[in-house]
Amino acid sequence: MADIVLSDVSKSYGQVQVLDSVSMHIKSGEFIVFLGPSGCGKSTLLRMIAGLEEVNGGQIHIGDTRVDQLPPNQRGVAMVFQNYALYPHMTVRENMSFGLQNVGTDKAEIARRVDDAARMLEIGALLERRPSQLSGGQRQRVAIGRAIVREPKAFLLDEPLSNLDASLRVRTRVELAQLHQRIGTTMVFVTHDQTEAMTLATRIVVMNNRRIEQIGTPMEVYSRPASRFVAAFVGSPAMNFLPVSSIAESDGQAVVNAGGVSIATEIPIANLPSGNGLTLGVRPDALKVTAGGSISGVVEIMERLGDRTLVHVRLPDGSLVVAEDGGKSALEPGATVSLAAARSEMHIFDAEGIAYHSS
Repeated sequence: MADIVLSDVSKSYGQVQVLDSVSMHIKSGEFIVFLGPSGCGKSTLLRMIAGLEEVNGGQIHIGDTRVDQLPPNQRGVAMVFQNYALYPHMTVRENMSFGLQNVGTDKAEIARRVDDAARMLEIGALLERRPSQLSGGQRQRVAIGRAIVREPKAFLLDEPLSNLDASLRVRTRVELAQLHQRIGTTMVFVTHDQTEAMTLATRIVVMNNRRIEQIGTPMEVYSRPASRFVAAFVGSPAMNFLPVSSIAESDGQAVVNAGGVSIATEIPIANLPSGNGLTLGVRPDALKVTAGGSISGVVEIMERLGDRTLVHVRLPDGSLVVAEDGGKSALEPGATVSLAAARSEMHIFDAEGIAYHSS
């Protein structure tokens, strides 16, 4: 295993800039997830680490070795692709052995590695089958097994679950987490699915528009987003955003007027920028239906999810927010409700989208 360090890495295709001075330090043994919308550069960044895309600027180090000028087979990493990339005419065993045979690995060593990987992934009974005889989930396990037998310094996984159906994605996601715990090798995983990122990652790298918006643990990214983009992209249902019409002070903390109501926060007012264009952000799980709450509104839509109920509430100025009630909520559309906002979980964003939180 080894650290992966990217220093001011850039990529362009002609006049089109794809990545702009990206830097990060991936620690040995971490499960890092590159998360972001389509076109943000996350897959390109992964392919640059793998050596499948040329680096136009900056450097990439794996351990003590600078690798951005080395061919892929000298970087000590193994790639797992979205489309599995299995050889259809080969058995599972042959698919997993092929790369080792090409570099002249001893036959006994190949057999040991393949058998160990097959046992780890529970595909021992499939070794003599061909890819056409496997399900999507089994093919993905074989693709991962082919990477494992190389005993790489890091695994690079490019949206490996996107071709699976919903239930299989959940099961395979759990298997990936268990695999990482067992082998402890660095994993870098690309996805646009925030659930995959939140459940798998040691740290999440949120990317947008050619650059990194935030790097943090799943709960850091969720609870203290660095920008409005991160706040909107991470979390389901999405964060509520309300334009701030005015700000008052109470014991040094900001009390904002938003949505036609007054909402207290624990954000130091001295930290906030002057001027207009501020926005209040509050997640639905920080906005609870509560008798005697300070925010009043009218229920428009109910989403009953079993363990909780999402309540869409129209505020006095016409803004619509999503709040939470219990799973057995007796509310109905048209009812007047009161909401309580968790002061410590309020966020304010300036006109540039920069976030301000409680101390």
